[in-house]
Formats: sequence, structure tokens, C-alpha cells
Amino acid sequence: MKHPEDEQVPGQENDQKLPAQDPATWLTESIRLFCRNSPENSLQNAAQDRAFDEPLVGFSSGADPLYESLQKDIGAPLMTPAEIFRRSFPGTGATAEELTVISWVLPHIPATIADNADRRFLPSERWARAKHFGAGFVKELSRRVVSLLEEAGYEATAPQYAPFWSVGMSKKYGLASAWSERHAAHVSGLGTFGLCDGLITQKGKAIICGSVIARIAVPPTPRPYTDHHAYCLHFTHGTCGKCITRCPARAVSKKGHNKLLCYAYLMGITKPYVKLRYGIDDYGCGMCQTGVPCDSRDPVRRAPR
Repeated sequence: MKHPEDEQVPGQENDQKLPAQDPATWLTESIRLFCRNSPENSLQNAAQDRAFDEPLVGFSSGADPLYESLQKDIGAPLMTPAEIFRRSFPGTGATAEELTVISWVLPHIPATIADNADRRFLPSERWARAKHFGAGFVKELSRRVVSLLEEAGYEATAPQYAPFWSVGMSKKYGLASAWSERHAAHVSGLGTFGLCDGLITQKGKAIICGSVIARIAVPPTPRPYTDHHAYCLHFTHGTCGKCITRCPARAVSKKGHNKLLCYAYLMGITKPYVKLRYGIDDYGCGMCQTGVPCDSRDPVRRAPR
């Protein structure tokens, strides 16, 4: 792989160089810096509290076989990184091996997690704000990463905001989208799945994920797991199951997560409540992400066997 300093940006003069760091360091530090300094990283409350703490950042190859395995398992409408990229840049001819998925995990701040952990059926105001304004921040962060890459001469796209992104039905799992931020984070070494389908990371499950696909060579982040349930106490120790009792929609059981029951509760109960109580036109819940052993850490690492 060429060092960024040795490459020239298309359309610029030869004396203009790319960032001095290696691509992984450059992108990781750029994402962290934006999260620290952006005014958009806010709950938009009177205190202007931050929405997210320091992010986790990981990378995976567009040719990682796990992406094709996931597509075969989940089925339509899930797309691979290469399919997303080629549709975003028709005629580009980019191969999967040329692509890198840049993934990040944004942990909710402790105050938001604690507030929502105290709730039983309906989300706290902090959680509702983090869900709504946090989604806006993820979009701004995605735009920033794409812009940085484009300015450096690399084609890049944020799958979640592509015009062709859609939600459909998987024959095996029900509701599914063209691109899954959680699965991208999993492939990129950032976490594994819990009983309720949430992604458990080293900073817990109370998180929001995002990603960008770029035609750039970045070494993949090693995955410190081989089991996609490695950080879940239910699957590793046969214990916990706290997300079952925390779910007000009864959408989580030992069999897993019922997406349709969850969706019906979000749209039918929490969305009207959040709009009426907090004046925010959005839904939110987060009961299975808070008030559980994995809300702020990987509980398996500290649990006795």
C-alpha cells in the first residue's frame, strides 16, 4: 500500500500532499476530533450536553468474506460494500479488494444511559434527544468523513444516506435494510451481537453506529472474536437475559429479537409519547440498551465462568 504522502491528489499540483499520517491514524484521529469539537455533538438541551463520548473506529476490507456470508444469510435487501460502491459510482470499475469500510461506534454519555436505565416503559428525555439529534450528528459526521476523503482524492460514499438505501423484508429475519451499520461495525472488529440484536462493544451496547465506504487501502482492524455472540453473557455463560425483562414490548425472548413487535411498539407507543412529552418528532426506546450489564462495557471480559 502506498503511503499517503507518496500519492498525489487528482487535479491538484504536484507539491500538494495528502496527510502525513498513515490512513488509519488520519481517519481515526479526524473522526475523534470532529466528535470532540463539533457543536452538532449535542443533546440540544438547555445545558448543551454532549450526545456522545469518544468514538471507537475500525476498518474492514470490502472483500472480507464475512460481508458475502452475511448477505447470503440475511438475503435481500442487504448489499455488499462493492455493490453499494458500484451503485454510488456507476462505471467506476472498483473491485471489492480496493475498498475499505470505515466504521465507528458512538457511545452515549453516562448521564443519558443512567437516565434511561431508570425508566421502565418509555424513554427519558435525554435518550429521546440523543436518538433524534444524535442521528443528525451521525449524518454530519458521515458527510465530514466523505468530504475529507474526497478532498484527498478518494471516492467515498455513506451507504445509509445513499438515495437507493431502503428497508425491505428478509425471509429469515424480517425487517432488513440495504446496509447495516451494526454489521459493518461487527466485521470491522468493533463488537458482537447480544440476545436483543444490539451490538455489544468494549464501550457497551448503548451506542449509535455509522460508516463510510471508500476506495482507499487501509489495513483491516483485527477482530478479537470468532463468535458473533462473544460479548453476550446469555450466549457465553448461559446467564443474564436482562434485556428480556427490560423490553416493554415483549419483543425479546430466549429465542431472540422479534423485530415486528419492536417496530410496532416504537411507532405506536414511543413515537407519540416522545412527540407529546418532549416535543420531538421521533421515536425512541433503548430499554434493552440501558439498565443491563452490557450497557457501558463488555461484561463477558469481567464475568466469572
